[in-house]
Amino acid sequence: MVVVCKLISRPSIFLGIQRWKPLGPLLGSTSTNCTVRLYRDNYRRPGVPPDNTPPWKKINFDFKKGVEGVKKHFGLLKQEIIDHVTGPEGRPLEEYLLEQTKVVWEFRSQHDLDEWIVSSDQEVGGKSEAYLKLGRNNQTALLYGTLNTEVPRDGETRYSGYCSMRSKLPQGAFDRKKHYDWSSFNTLVLRVRGDGRPWMINLATEMYFTHQKSDLYNYFLFTRGGPYWEDVKIPFSKFFLSSKGRVQDGQHPVWLDKVNTVGFTLGDQVNGPFQLEIDFIGLCNDRAHTEEFAYEAYKRSPISK
Repeated sequence: MVVVCKLISRPSIFLGIQRWKPLGPLLGSTSTNCTVRLYRDNYRRPGVPPDNTPPWKKINFDFKKGVEGVKKHFGLLKQEIIDHVTGPEGRPLEEYLLEQTKVVWEFRSQHDLDEWIVSSDQEVGGKSEAYLKLGRNNQTALLYGTLNTEVPRDGETRYSGYCSMRSKLPQGAFDRKKHYDWSSFNTLVLRVRGDGRPWMINLATEMYFTHQKSDLYNYFLFTRGGPYWEDVKIPFSKFFLSSKGRVQDGQHPVWLDKVNTVGFTLGDQVNGPFQLEIDFIGLCNDRAHTEEFAYEAYKRSPISK
């Protein structure tokens, strides 16, 4: 209802943004950021005045970059068509159906790191720091930094102290939103080396309503520390639903056919340095695991007629 009210009360801005969407390659990310700022991200740090700059004043038109963007997106569109004709994900159908294991992310170059976003409580005035770089011999990703639970003195924030990294949302040609289809697998596989701190693994899936934008599927990653690598297998049936950090009463399995992002969050309220080294993140189909969902799913009582 909130979104409907916004669209009705500001029709001119909404229609203007709709007209800008076909010009995405020419306008760059500016038009997308304006859309997100107007309709998705309502958070503003306490004490910071609102940004009332009109969206059209934030557009930076660059003809050269626009031409390069058009060439790039038409190239992506061509590749998508070829992959669609070849089969799912550009592979033969038989190979796709018989696949039992799959590596989704591995970290061997800076390009692999660019597919991830690192954040911390500095976005809300905190003092934690998080960084991501290639590990030794450029064979791993090293997430490191310092956790600080000091609460900002803004009079509104009550808790602080988190660091996280999250994969970017997959996009197709002309910045179309895509999803990962993991319905053929039932287990998340990781090879990590931590410092003994507990982490939270987050899965974000496609949501159909505005109030679901904060929904995440979570499960725990307990690192044992030391110099040895740890092979972790987490069934998707173990992930539980939460919203804004609160576990929900109504639980349901992960929508594996529409996975958007995967993330790692540290928030154990222990001040000090941390590090998590990741070799790869993959999937497998464990035939020995037959559990559909680990948590009780409540059902509504049928309405009597």
